[in-house]
Amino acid sequence: MELILKEDVQNLGFKDDIVSVKNGYGRNFLIPQGKAVIATLSAKKVLAENLKQRAFKEKSIIDAAQKRGEEIKAIEIKIASKVGSGDKLFGSVTNADLASAISAKTSEIDKKFITLPGKTIKRLGKYEATIRLHREVSFEFPFEIIADTKA
Repeated sequence: MELILKEDVQNLGFKDDIVSVKNGYGRNFLIPQGKAVIATLSAKKVLAENLKQRAFKEKSIIDAAQKRGEEIKAIEIKIASKVGSGDKLFGSVTNADLASAISAKTSEIDKKFITLPGKTIKRLGKYEATIRLHREVSFEFPFEIIADTKA
């Protein structure tokens, strides 16, 4: 089933993308929630016209996202976490933890834009997260998990 997304859907696509999904997912979730519409021939023509008109505005949005990406790349993040035996963490570090650490040092960033290797991190060390600020602007962000030094 082909659908046109009306808003960003995580792990599927961005607003105004044409995506193929299974019939049940489209009929039972995306369309009733207002997240997508069926991609008919007329809907595709309207979408193409809207995208053409939006192309110029999009350039300034992409430039702003790249500037924000450079601003985020410039900071260095070390997340302190409680450690058990060896280098295993109590609990785990998720994209929400990284988002709050980045937001504390620069402008607010939503956790849905951050993808961690393996979804969660359970050991000390250096890692790289993928941050996607726009459909055309994504970058690797290095950060480190360190032991919490509280007595």
